[in-house]
Amino acid sequence: MEPNRPLLSRRRLLKTAAAVSAPWVLPSVVFGLDGATAPSNRIALGMIGIGAMGQGHLRCFVNYPTCQVVAVCDVDRSRRERAKAVVEEAYATAAPGGKYRGCDAINDLRDVISRPDIDAVVIATGDRWQGLATVMAAKAGKDVYCEKPCCLTIQEARAMIDTVRRYGRVFQAGLQQRSDGAFRKACDLVLAGALGKIQIVYVTFPGTSTDVSLPAEPVPEGLDWDLWLGPAPWRPYHHSFHPYGQPHGVVPWHFCRDFGGLNLTSNAVHAFDVVQWGLGMDQSGPVEIIPPETGQVPSLTYKYASGTLVQVTWKLERGKHDIPPGWDENTAIQPFGALFVGEHGWIHVGRQGYLKFYPQQVIERSPVWNDHSHAVHNHHEGWLDCIRTRKRTACDVEAGCRSTIVSHLGCIAHWTGRALRWDPVREVFPGDAEANRWIARAMRSPWRL
Repeated sequence: MEPNRPLLSRRRLLKTAAAVSAPWVLPSVVFGLDGATAPSNRIALGMIGIGAMGQGHLRCFVNYPTCQVVAVCDVDRSRRERAKAVVEEAYATAAPGGKYRGCDAINDLRDVISRPDIDAVVIATGDRWQGLATVMAAKAGKDVYCEKPCCLTIQEARAMIDTVRRYGRVFQAGLQQRSDGAFRKACDLVLAGALGKIQIVYVTFPGTSTDVSLPAEPVPEGLDWDLWLGPAPWRPYHHSFHPYGQPHGVVPWHFCRDFGGLNLTSNAVHAFDVVQWGLGMDQSGPVEIIPPETGQVPSLTYKYASGTLVQVTWKLERGKHDIPPGWDENTAIQPFGALFVGEHGWIHVGRQGYLKFYPQQVIERSPVWNDHSHAVHNHHEGWLDCIRTRKRTACDVEAGCRSTIVSHLGCIAHWTGRALRWDPVREVFPGDAEANRWIARAMRSPWRL
């Protein structure tokens, strides 16, 4: 397949169909005459993974006029059939006669990725699949929106960066703070030096996964368990990994080391992305990681070459952390946000427009801010716009994968129980064979990068 296949390859098919059906009277929306986007100009999407996050993405994308969901894919029959119904119900309102039957429900993601009529894919399969699925999609000429965390290992992150670049694909990582006004404001101020040198950044959601052993249960009818596992090691089915049908929780599998990294990869990755962004480290990362198991630090601590520290904790406790002036010790660190502490004050940013400053002069010296944008919709629509313009997205493949790597570094530090040195250029733990073994994991046959 040509990697740079034109996005609108279906245009010829539509023209042929129009010629055959010339005597019919079609609504103006079909031709884009009422200001709507004509079908031939819409980006054809395949949705891969319809769990809790996938369902949320699906309900958004079916309402964007510049794209059209033509296939939904999940190894859980109940979920993919429900997703198909959602798509067809949404599009039926604008279809002639109020009926629409143009969405395929597919079990195997390879059958989506190989389709020439699909321009781009939204991947929300979970950590064990997302890196490999992105590489496969990029090689097939698809643009990609990938849920966080981008992948299960550091090796997969590097493969994603290299492959997406090699094949000229448009990639957006699902780290939607990059498209949120409050986060943009906070990171712009930090990068502009409003706080002076950043001494420490606090983020929340500590904790990583462990090795687990659960008893085997019968695989529910309608679930392709072998394909659910994909490249991950074989494990018998257990409902804790995947409750069949309607999802129970966003990432139920992440407590198992074979499938995820618990809080550090599922949640803290959002905050690490804000840290990387605010510190101007989108193409780099920390140089040392110290876990609390060493007794040297109160909580997981990262150190950057600049000397800036990043600590992962629920809240600041006197005697454990340096309490910055003006900080209320009863305040919890914002989930998915960050507290940047510098020479001249601090900025605390979080979701839903949360933005606090100390001292007040930090904000008074900055331009007027008035942004009521919606992060998720901005992030989706920004990706769709970049597919058309071929510009770089708000959270492109390197930024998203580098932030994911920060999560993995914390997991590896916990798993080894030692302070680790990290080379963000060569992406290795210098002289540390034990830690380096965690950079990559064997993939179960027949899957490979």
